[in-house]
Amino acid sequence: MKRLVVPSVALAATGLLNSACGTTDTTLRSMSTSTMPAMLSAAAMSPAADHNDADVKFSQMMIPHHRQAVEMAKLAEAQASRPEVKDLAQRIEAAQAPEIQTMSGWLRSWGVQVPSRGAMTMDHGVPGMMSEQAMKKLEGLSGAAFDKAFLEMMIHHHEGAVSMAEDEQRHGAYEPAKQLAGSIISSQSAEITTMKDLLQ
Repeated sequence: MKRLVVPSVALAATGLLNSACGTTDTTLRSMSTSTMPAMLSAAAMSPAADHNDADVKFSQMMIPHHRQAVEMAKLAEAQASRPEVKDLAQRIEAAQAPEIQTMSGWLRSWGVQVPSRGAMTMDHGVPGMMSEQAMKKLEGLSGAAFDKAFLEMMIHHHEGAVSMAEDEQRHGAYEPAKQLAGSIISSQSAEITTMKDLLQ
């Protein structure tokens, strides 16, 4: 009689499913978007999982896009004058830094190279990316002038991220990537509204 061997990946997936089923709606609603990348990373690192070129493109473009957002957020934490802007910057960094790690893990599991730092700029067709000149200008600002420039730039930056995420939801095949895209659309659309309010 042959002994049945259950792959550890299947056991892990079953455990995640059982855990999810036991989670209440209230708990799900209370989870911040910053916890999403860790969940996706734990649940979907199998190289055999279905993915397509749209998933690869989404990850390869969103990684440098997120890196620039984190860079801008760090500038705001140091140079912004309004507490609301500093708080927003901290939330952007807290959400997007883990998402970079999640998407990098997907690319490695697919045998695809992770973009190096500075590999893509606005000139390479990544929606919403700031040029090197614009970033240097932002670095030289402070106080109210910095706040205004940061908010205007980050609105444009977020709009680019939402556009890429919408493309992923339409054309992607890898479910965790599509889930992350949905999270990006929700969280960054809300932040766009917040930033527009701060500009008034």
